[in-house]
Amino acid sequence: MGHASVRLRMRTNPNHFRATGLLLRMLGYIWQCFYSSCLRFWLKWFLRLITGRCELQRICARCKAGALRTSQIEYSLKSSKSKVLRAALSLKENDLDVHLTQIIREKSIKEQKDPTFKVNLRQCLLQINGYDELFEAVEGLRKEVFDSENEEHENMLLKLWDLLMPSVKLESRITKQWGNIGFQGDDPKTDFRGMGMLGLTNLLFFSENYTDAARQVLSHANHPRLGYSYAIVGINLTEMAYSLMKNNALKPHFYNTVPGKPLMQHFHQFYCYLAHEFDKFWLEEEPESIMEFNRYREKFHDKVKGQLQMPEVTLLMTVDQEK
Repeated sequence: MGHASVRLRMRTNPNHFRATGLLLRMLGYIWQCFYSSCLRFWLKWFLRLITGRCELQRICARCKAGALRTSQIEYSLKSSKSKVLRAALSLKENDLDVHLTQIIREKSIKEQKDPTFKVNLRQCLLQINGYDELFEAVEGLRKEVFDSENEEHENMLLKLWDLLMPSVKLESRITKQWGNIGFQGDDPKTDFRGMGMLGLTNLLFFSENYTDAARQVLSHANHPRLGYSYAIVGINLTEMAYSLMKNNALKPHFYNTVPGKPLMQHFHQFYCYLAHEFDKFWLEEEPESIMEFNRYREKFHDKVKGQLQMPEVTLLMTVDQEK
């Protein structure tokens, strides 16, 4: 009995599982190093020999347009020993066609035998480099501070009120009425500190382009039992969208939904998806109070991250766009 107890404790020892996990990670790392530094080169060489096509051609031929193709092209370029191929990951749109010609020359590709390759690779490069350019634009908008002296900023804020509360006149610029659409204080500018003008631009885009949906979400946010601060939660969802993009988690979504270069409007549309879906999620979960917001926010975040790991993911609002 004593020996059986010792054996049982050994089998269930947490240190044993941790050591096993560490060993598996080390073996995985060693395999990855071996594959990327040696085996991958010879495998590519062999496949080129028997198919007559380079890796980029094979990817474009076997994968349909979307995240699967573009992600594999991105990995192939990033892993290449060729400076010409790696440089394709940091191109401006004006330089794209010249660099495509350089790639075709570098890989000795005969365009007559593969007439669709150049078009397909161009689309992938537009998506890859466009994602990085879009993030730079998003980052710039996030860093732009809301300025009460800036007439454009002020007009955007007032327009947000008019779209969400068309039948209620704003008594003054600084007023407790802002709490009716979910701001914390008498002056909303203090709530934009974390996400800057990106937060306001997202809120306004949702209200301008999906006005009925935005008003419906606001009515849910003002529910006596399941309510939440509409604007504050909206800015929090802006931070979620921003973080997902910064971590490259939005690449599959954009690669599947935007056939070329993604633009700022595509980021705003993803925010609209989050705002609309979080409202449904919150109502379905029925939290006991707003004090549980962080827990349900993380649960929703995990749900979205899980969806973004699916190869065919497209996270778009299901209501008809009104404008």
